[in-house]
Amino acid sequence: MSEVDRPGGYWPPQVPPPPRRHPLRLVVVLIVAAMLSAGALGVGRAAWQAAFTVPLVSSLRVPSGASAPWAPSTVSPPAIQPGGSADVSALLAKVAPGLVDINTQLGYQNGEGAGTGIVLSPSGELLTNNHVISGATNITVTDIGNGRTYPATVVGYDRNHDVAVLQMQGAFGLQTASIGDSNAVAMGDVIAAIGNAGGVGGTPSIAAGTVSALDQAVTVSDDTTGSSEQLDGLIQVAANVAPGDSGGPLVNTAGQVVGVDTAGAGGSRFEPSTSEGMAIPINDAIAISKQIDSGTSSANVHIGPTGILGIMVREPTPRAEYGRSGSRYGSAVPGVLVAGVTPGSPSEQSGLAAGDVIVALDGAAVDSPTALTSLLTGHHPGDLVRVAWADQSGQQQNAGVRLAAGPPS
Repeated sequence: MSEVDRPGGYWPPQVPPPPRRHPLRLVVVLIVAAMLSAGALGVGRAAWQAAFTVPLVSSLRVPSGASAPWAPSTVSPPAIQPGGSADVSALLAKVAPGLVDINTQLGYQNGEGAGTGIVLSPSGELLTNNHVISGATNITVTDIGNGRTYPATVVGYDRNHDVAVLQMQGAFGLQTASIGDSNAVAMGDVIAAIGNAGGVGGTPSIAAGTVSALDQAVTVSDDTTGSSEQLDGLIQVAANVAPGDSGGPLVNTAGQVVGVDTAGAGGSRFEPSTSEGMAIPINDAIAISKQIDSGTSSANVHIGPTGILGIMVREPTPRAEYGRSGSRYGSAVPGVLVAGVTPGSPSEQSGLAAGDVIVALDGAAVDSPTALTSLLTGHHPGDLVRVAWADQSGQQQNAGVRLAAGPPS
């Protein structure tokens, strides 16, 4: 599939929403999901290095109605303490009440997603990975501590560091996670990754292991678009971090959260990881969450609702098979190819059409879908942006586009 939903404002206009138990009341003019648009990350089983490439796979992002083709992870050796499984069970019992299962509906991808969240406040503020919720048109979370399910909204997110903050609606008196100090983590430390492995919900899974490296970097690649982004400063662990664990805690033997599980080693798409994983240091994740709480946006941090253009894009190719009336055409113009425009969207009203190539946004050059997404990060619904593009005849065009509301990127 060469066309993809990406954050900032595009999605397939002809894709019907999936069956759902609760009606969605959202504006159907948006651009969706950033480069980190799947539920969990997986990497090849090659030797771990200071930098390597991780193919993007789903934490649990499957077409609506499909079942995940893996079993949830179970307790993995080595044991947390000499007491063995009893100590692992005790650790899980201590940590689990401060966690939530996150379930998302990806209305414009006709799919669903699942991941894990860490409870930061009794009123339901949550920490998770951005890729767990990017592109979500509806988010619900189930608190492990009280068993209740709540709707959740996105407070803000940082795509470049894969961190997002959510707020549960109507929650109070929740048990919170015990936050540790990732600066105290050392090679060989015994740790455990806890989460919603396989997206099955209920009692969290726990995968015990050890810290195998510090300050690691991964290049996270989107296997659909070929775009990539680097996450660095990560904690590498020898533990079975599995799809669905994304956003969950990496904990020490005292049950303190020292990292946010974000990537796992393993095989191909929709396969569980087998022996290695990566986690964002909790000190870094908490610093970003505090920036989000303060309402301070930046080049990386987006606060509040996401503004979208209402188009689907991809990088131009010599013989792209999209255009008006399905005609074939080629493009030598550097920029981002408009593969589809949602009827009634701000972009359609501005004159943009399939086959046009966007070359600039607010005067800044656009040379890739990722660049367009980044330029839109600081914007919100209702903002007026100026888009410059080359139409299929090669003529330069530009117009103001007022962004619509869309899902997080």
